[in-house]
Amino acid sequence: MKITFVLANWVSLAGGVQSNADLAYHLQKRGHEVYIVCPQKRRPTVLRQVKSLLKGKGLIPLKHQGPSHLDGMDLPRIILDHPAPVTDADLPDADIVVATWWETAEWVANLSPSKGAKVYMIRHHETHDYLPKARVAATYRLPFHKIVISQWLVDIMETEYGDKNVSLVPNSIDLKKYYAEPRGKQTVPTVGMLYSPLYWKGCDITLKAVSLAAQQIPNLKLVCFGTKPPVPELPLPPGSEFFCQPPQDQIKDIYASCDAWLFGSRFEGFGRPLLEAMGCRTP
Repeated sequence: MKITFVLANWVSLAGGVQSNADLAYHLQKRGHEVYIVCPQKRRPTVLRQVKSLLKGKGLIPLKHQGPSHLDGMDLPRIILDHPAPVTDADLPDADIVVATWWETAEWVANLSPSKGAKVYMIRHHETHDYLPKARVAATYRLPFHKIVISQWLVDIMETEYGDKNVSLVPNSIDLKKYYAEPRGKQTVPTVGMLYSPLYWKGCDITLKAVSLAAQQIPNLKLVCFGTKPPVPELPLPPGSEFFCQPPQDQIKDIYASCDAWLFGSRFEGFGRPLLEAMGCRTP
């Protein structure tokens, strides 16, 4: 089959991008023709550029740039030469077209039948306060076949949106990428976490847990990584080790340097870091 994945941005280290990349890769290995598309960034306003300069962050790039989970994968992909939306003119005819995020579902809804049967890959219930909740919820009512990664998302699609025909395809990890040799405990007790300032990621909860544990284990060390540096509102304890956008082949070593991996999210579509940590023998 010919399968097109429509992403909001594939130049990213977000977990959703990794999961979509893995899915596309394995579909291609099974003999399907896969194509991945995302639009160009929207041009930042002058006001946003000025604010970025005043904060010492420099000018906002006009194009997508940086590492991606697609790096090193032999998958056909393109960044369009214009911002959203993605339209018929941007896509090849296909058997299936996959929306991977609520905005992409809006674009896919307007595609002609020749672009493929419409599928919605749902990795979270994205009705967050910082998103337009009504628009997001409306995408879950679109007449697409839905594929979700967790049973709770199956339940949400039925109870809140009346859709009983939902497929469950849980996330998986590549054990050639996430692995470690057998080992004992670290010389210095060490715990790890994925750092994110997003409220629902629950870093405040995890950091509080580390603080409480340190009262009983004074030499407890925290190791963490994230896509952006720590913010003043969520400071790391003294002596913590932080890796900003570590190379993908280094992440297994970060997991393996810990005695336990902490996961404080308030709610998650799946919780992929737990699988990755366990693949590296870190409970």
